[in-house]
Amino acid sequence: MVKRKSFEEYRTFQDEWTEEFAFVERAGSAVCLICNDKIASMKRSNMKRHFDTRHATFASKYPAGDSRKKACQELLSRVQASQQQLRVWTRQGDYNSDSFAGSLAIVRNGKPFTDGEYAKTFMLDVANELFDDLPNKDKIIKRIQDMPLLARTVRDRAVMMANQVEETQVKDIHAAPFFSLALDESTDISHLSQFSVIARYAAGDTLREESLAVLPIKGTTRGENLFKAFIEFAQEKNLPMDKLISVCTDGALCMVGKNKGFVALLRENENRPILSFHCIRHQEALSAQLRDGQLGEVMSLVIRVINFIVARALNDRQFKTLLDEVGNNYHGLLLHSNVRWLSRGKVLSRFAACLNEIWTFLEIKGIKHPELTETEWLLKFYHLVDMTEHLNQLNVKMQGIGNTVLSLQQAVFAFENKLELFIMDLETSRLLHFEKLRQFKDACTVSEPTQNFDLHPLAGFTSSLLQSFKARFGEFREHTRLFKFITHPNECSLNTADLSYIPGVFVRDFETEVADLKASDMWVNKFKSLNEDLERIATTESSFSHLKNIKSNLRSRLTDESLNACMKLNLTEYQPDYKAISKSMQHQKSH
Repeated sequence: MVKRKSFEEYRTFQDEWTEEFAFVERAGSAVCLICNDKIASMKRSNMKRHFDTRHATFASKYPAGDSRKKACQELLSRVQASQQQLRVWTRQGDYNSDSFAGSLAIVRNGKPFTDGEYAKTFMLDVANELFDDLPNKDKIIKRIQDMPLLARTVRDRAVMMANQVEETQVKDIHAAPFFSLALDESTDISHLSQFSVIARYAAGDTLREESLAVLPIKGTTRGENLFKAFIEFAQEKNLPMDKLISVCTDGALCMVGKNKGFVALLRENENRPILSFHCIRHQEALSAQLRDGQLGEVMSLVIRVINFIVARALNDRQFKTLLDEVGNNYHGLLLHSNVRWLSRGKVLSRFAACLNEIWTFLEIKGIKHPELTETEWLLKFYHLVDMTEHLNQLNVKMQGIGNTVLSLQQAVFAFENKLELFIMDLETSRLLHFEKLRQFKDACTVSEPTQNFDLHPLAGFTSSLLQSFKARFGEFREHTRLFKFITHPNECSLNTADLSYIPGVFVRDFETEVADLKASDMWVNKFKSLNEDLERIATTESSFSHLKNIKSNLRSRLTDESLNACMKLNLTEYQPDYKAISKSMQHQKSH
């Protein structure tokens, strides 16, 4: 009988334990009023051990007896008051949505989660002055104080909003007739491989381009690894893979390898043909690389001179002072970056605008680069300046808003036609399309009228560039008729397009539909209107630029879930319905 009594006592919370050890019973557990820790086993010895080891300071400050009893009762009163206030606050309305709005602003501005508390402090300081003359100032201040914006809260809010956006994305993809994917793999600041998955699909009357996920690849990045990560994601999110019509990649071997590349494994898994493309913008950048040795030497010298001036602080300051003294419109040179597609053209253009000052500065420093005054070298240089300007114009056009595959393809093929025109322009010495080169040639002719200029080598360089372009874009040339058919079916003959890549399309039925369509002015006008709308769609192909901004040197320890949430919220065109999320969750006060 004694043992049974002892057993029952140890399994039942005793009221005196609140006054002795500052514990209360809550939901079947003993909860410490000081640190809020829980002890599942209702034993006096457990609570005493916790109190003696964790709260020795409290014990010495409030010795056993009336002093400790009073202190523990005060703790209990505070907890009860806080719980009552939380219930009142929850009944008063939805004050959680404001913390969602704040969290979304923090994430979309690329700020760390810890900036939530700073933002809250900032709002309190401003509100204290801004609303000083309002009768409800105290209520406004209280609302701001009660807003949860701790780092953990901001992070959790971001994940919840990203999950909601993802659910909407998947829902719209299921409702779309087809969708396509753009895939790319890159390494972040912490040397972790990130696999970006971007989908393009029609949501009602709107064509969307959305970042579905950034998948971390922990080990090797072979085609099998990328495919496994993607297919697990697709199965988890229940993507309708039978609607996938095309895949665009960066052309890396792990993506396009014949047997073990991502695309080959995807086609094998789906057991049907899937269109595959090497990113046309990437191919354009590769085609525009300096493959000719002599032009490469010109660019190499330009970079060496720029590095001598800009990469040394004293030289940079002195050169900028020289530009100011002579009244040059520019205030310095630009550093070249291989990873920025427009960099080379801007660097060359600035170098050309400051060339006289560069000569002077190098003479002052005693640096000898005789090429900078040689006519033959300068002809190549100014030809390179003009040609990179033409390439930049093409690049900007291809980065335009909402370009379709047909419009991108046509831009490349049109540039090939222009290259043929440029070759003739150089061979005839008209130089109508080479403004900087023509100005240099005219200036030389004024100073030395009898001087002859052989521009045929420059025509040869341009011809090499044309051949580089023609050697690429094979898959786009192959499917030209299919692209034309998809965007302008009223202008194409059905038998010229391979429809096997479009799941669920039956040629017999489609032939009769196209016959009706071609005879209908209404449908012809609808397709014209659709193509105009496509040109206005914003794209989100800057995913890795956002990745570098989000996961920077100062934020290199972001978890995979947090990084994916930040990327999705930064790239999506969907607006998270955080009011709906807020209403569905338990309200919290700031803590």
